[in-house]
This record gives sequence, C-alpha cells and structure tokens, in this order.
Amino acid sequence: MRVGGLWLAGAALFALTPLAAAAQDVAPLADSLEAALTTGPLTPDEVLRSSALTFPAILEAFEREAAARSDQLAADGAFDLLLKGEAYDRLTGTFSGGFAKAEARQPLRPLGAEVFGSYRVSDGRFPIYENINNTNQLGEVKVGALFSLLRDKNIDQRRFGIEDTRLAASQARLDVLLVKLNVQHEALRAYWRWVAAGEEIRVFEELLEIAEARQIGLTREVNEGGRARIALTENEQNLLRRRTLLEEAKRNFTTAANSLGYYLRDSSGGLIVPTRQQLPDTARLAAIPPVATLLATPLGEVIQNRPELQTFKLALERATNKVELKRNDLQPRLDASVELSRDFGAVGDGGPTFDSTDTVVGVTFTVPLQRRQARGALGRAEAELRETELRQRRIADQITTDIANILANLTTALKLGDLADAEVKQASAMVQAERTRFRLGAGEFFLVNAREETAANAQINAIRADLAGRLAEASYNAATMNLPALGLE
Repeated sequence: MRVGGLWLAGAALFALTPLAAAAQDVAPLADSLEAALTTGPLTPDEVLRSSALTFPAILEAFEREAAARSDQLAADGAFDLLLKGEAYDRLTGTFSGGFAKAEARQPLRPLGAEVFGSYRVSDGRFPIYENINNTNQLGEVKVGALFSLLRDKNIDQRRFGIEDTRLAASQARLDVLLVKLNVQHEALRAYWRWVAAGEEIRVFEELLEIAEARQIGLTREVNEGGRARIALTENEQNLLRRRTLLEEAKRNFTTAANSLGYYLRDSSGGLIVPTRQQLPDTARLAAIPPVATLLATPLGEVIQNRPELQTFKLALERATNKVELKRNDLQPRLDASVELSRDFGAVGDGGPTFDSTDTVVGVTFTVPLQRRQARGALGRAEAELRETELRQRRIADQITTDIANILANLTTALKLGDLADAEVKQASAMVQAERTRFRLGAGEFFLVNAREETAANAQINAIRADLAGRLAEASYNAATMNLPALGLE
C-alpha cells in the first residue's frame, strides 16, 4: 500500500493555521480593517486583506478542511482499544454456576493482526454443555493473537480508510489554497475595474464641464450678436451627448462598486460598497512590472506546484490504494490464531482438568469460487485510476496554455498602454491647437468639439489599456501563485 507522500510543495508556500486559532486571530484583524475600508482611499492591499479574512468561500474551504480532519480522526478509531465485560449468575435451578469476564482487544496494522487478553472467573456448578465456563478459584488469564496471512495481510478496509482520509485531508488543505488564489484573483480584478470606472467618470465630467463653460460663453456671444444661434444649438447637442456618456459612466461605476463590495465585508460579514471618495490617486499606485521581472521564477516549477496538480497527485495515490484494496478482495482468506491460557488458585468445581497451561493454535481458510463482485469492483477501480491520470494530464496542459495566454495578454497590454499614453499626448496637443485657432477666428466650432472628444476617447483608451494590464498581472500572479502579490503571505 502506498503511504505518506502528501505532495504539499504548493501548500507549503502558504502555512494554514489551525481553525480555532485562526478564528481568534481573524476577529480583531477584521475589526481594524473595517475602519480602513470605510474611510480614506481604498488600496489593493486593503481589499486583499478583507477578502482573505472575511470572504465566505474561503471560510467554507476551512470548514471543509475541518470536516476532512474529522473524517481522519474517525478512521483512526478503527484501531481503538476495545474493552468488553460480561457476567451472569443463576438465581434458581439445579445448577448454581455463574461467571464474570473482562476482555480487551487491540487491532494492529501489521498483518491485519489483533491481540487480546482476558480474565475470567467462575463459581458454582455448570451443566455439562457449559463446562467450558469453569475456572480455578482465582480465575483464568488468556492472551492471544489473530493474523491474516493472505487477504488483509498488507491492506484491509481499516488501513485503507486511515490512509484515504489522511490523503483527503491533504487535498482539503490544498483546496483552501486554491480557493484563496481564486478569491484573491477575482477581488483584485474587481478592484481594478472599480478604479478604471472611477477614472472614466473623471474624464467624462471634465468633458462635460468644458461644454457647460462653453455654453455660458456662447450664450453671451449670441445675445450680443457676435455669433449665430446655431452655434449655441450645436453646443447644446454636445451637452446632451456628453451628459449621456457621463450617466453611462456613473452606471458602470455603480456596478463596479457593487461587484467590489462583494469582496469587502465588515466583522459581521455585511457587504461594504466603496464610494467614489475612496478612489485612490492612480499616480501613487505601483506600476505594472515588466514581463521579464515576472518571468524570474521558472514556469515549469510553478506549474508543478499548482494546487490543482498537487491535488491530482493525491487523487492518484488514493486511486492506487483503492485498486490495491480491490485486488486484496480477490485473494482467499487464510487466518491464523494463537492463544495461551492459564488458571490460577485452587482447583474449582470444574475439576483438575482446568488446572493447566493451554496453548492453542489454529488456521481458517475461505475462498469465493467465482469472485465476480470482487472482479467487477477491481475493474471499476482501475478505470477510475486511468481516468484520473488522463484528467491530470489535461489539467496540466490547460494550466500551461492559460499561463502562456496570460503572458501574451500582459505583453500586449503593456505595449497598448504605451501607445495609448502617446495618443493622449498627441490628442491633447491637437485640442490646444484647435482651441487657439478657434479663439483667433481661424477654426471651426465643430472641429473643436471633435478634437475634445477625440482626446477624451484617447484618455478612455489609456484607462482601459491600463486596466487590461492590471487584469493580466492579477491573472499571472494567481496562475503562478505569487502569494505576496495576492495578500496571502
């Protein structure tokens, strides 16, 4: 039977505290964090701390781990020491015999063995068919052992259960890590979408403020007869379009804030929806590192340490153990036993035949002739093992492909971000030039509006390019288990 081998290289990166201690430590941290989540600029670190401490999916994973550990404890109970006592006495009748007996049995793992010891004492006369109950006056002490020589020699249901629940507990621990990676990844993505939505509102507000200020000036010029009323009408049309864009941006921000609030919770688990006043100064946020920096850790090593693949290694070990258990069921049963008993004290009512040291050995042999049930169970276990091996290969290839795609997206996002920044500079320069020409009477009002909206679109493209880079960075950190970047260190 394959034993041990917890395969926790990935989980070792993130030590999990016992649940009772974790519950005591989390409460004060959540209370102090709640104040930070409702006042001042909201940072990605605060979001990650909140989701790691309070998000229900993570707490559910901890409870599943606790349940798996309880299953492990229950399986260990198959080898608990068993105490048994019995006694009876005749109150009336021809015979007066009665006895009391105490016995202890201890199952052992090697050879599926079991050792036992008992003490028995009797008094009075027994009928011939109960003669075996007689002992000397100080009773009888017996010790013995049972052994499995074929079936159940190397593995049985009890030993399989212990190893299977131990491996299941290790899988549950890896599941906690996997849930944390996924939750932190999604929390980061929600945060950057919220930041980007807030930045888009700022762009459209500035665009609308320009049109509103221009409307005041145009109204004055039209009233003074210096400009045709059509210019005022055209600007009113621009105002309506820009107000529409701003309302759509506000709707997107509200949606993004609600999505981010899903990961921000107070100490009682209630959602905290961030406000616009909590938006951070994007100039102070850390820049996206170059791709070369992210590739410092060899990807092959990272992929092998992914919790999904570590879980599959454990699943393969569990499946292999199950195959061995079913093969064990195909074997005939050959059990051996040995007993040593001795009576003490004066000879009792049973006579001198009980005053001796008895050593008894025995064997039993049984075999099912067709074994169809065992063969069917073995075939199923072998098929499940092959299925697990194939699934492991597929998931490994999928992780490799996903990381390659994330790197491609990140590389492209960084390049598009640089291009978008350059476009913003050029569009801003064109706006200034067109406004100057318009003030000097050489430009057209239509071109000024067009330049302004082109510049606004360039800013929106730059915001979305930066968002794409942030999302790709978050995905890469989650895929490569960059625990510090995900707030899990």
